[in-house]
Parts: sequence; structure tokens; C-alpha cells
Amino acid sequence: MSAQTAAVRGRLTFLQVAIALQTLTIFLQSVSAGLLLSTSYGEALHSAGARVMYGASMLYVLAAILAWRPGGGSPRPILYASGFLVLASVQVVLGVAHMPALHVPLGILMFGLSVLALGHVLTPRWSARSGTRPEA
Repeated sequence: MSAQTAAVRGRLTFLQVAIALQTLTIFLQSVSAGLLLSTSYGEALHSAGARVMYGASMLYVLAAILAWRPGGGSPRPILYASGFLVLASVQVVLGVAHMPALHVPLGILMFGLSVLALGHVLTPRWSARSGTRPEA
């Protein structure tokens, strides 16, 4: 007997919330980057936001592990979450080193990948056998 990881219709899973939080924090980092260029308090906001974004990436790893181990789900989200944590680590290093030529494009890439991951966990799965969406 295997445990099922299907969410109750209309309810979000911890993994979905973690990816949504990560996506939101990455987006807010782009807003605080704009403030960094135009206000005196932008640097403090961007610095604080970096810590929150890094924490959200760690939460995503935790959520992926919890979705896999006790729920019997796929270990693939752990790989994705770990990849995001590596990208977040590189992003922090590039930001501290004041290398905007690499820091900014990496931030854009991270946001795009996070949106893709969020879309992946929020959309209904295609049926593997028939190629159609499951009945609601």
C-alpha cells in the first residue's frame, strides 16, 4: 500500500506554497533592485530581501524533501529545489562582489525558472496513458 500525494481539490500543498513564496521573493528582489538604483534605502531593502529569498529557497528544498519522503512522491523536485538553492548561493556571491553584469541576468533566469516550477506544480497533470487531462 503506497501513500498518495494528491492534494485535496482547492487546497494548496506545502510544496506549492514554498515555490510560490520563492517566486514572490525573487520578484520583490527585482523591485528592490530598482529602489537600490533610485533611493537611499534601496540597498537595505535589497540586502534584507536577499536573506528572505535565500530562506525561501531553503524552504523549497525542505518542502520538496517532505513531499517526497513521507508522501511517496517523485524525488525530482528535490533536484530542482537544490538547483535553485545553488543558483541563490551564486546570486548572493555575485551581489556581494558587486558584479551586476552577471547578477542581474542570473536573477532574471531564476525568476523565469521559478515561474516555470510554480506553473508545473499548480497545473493538473496530464494522464500518462491517454494523453488527456484527468477528469475533475
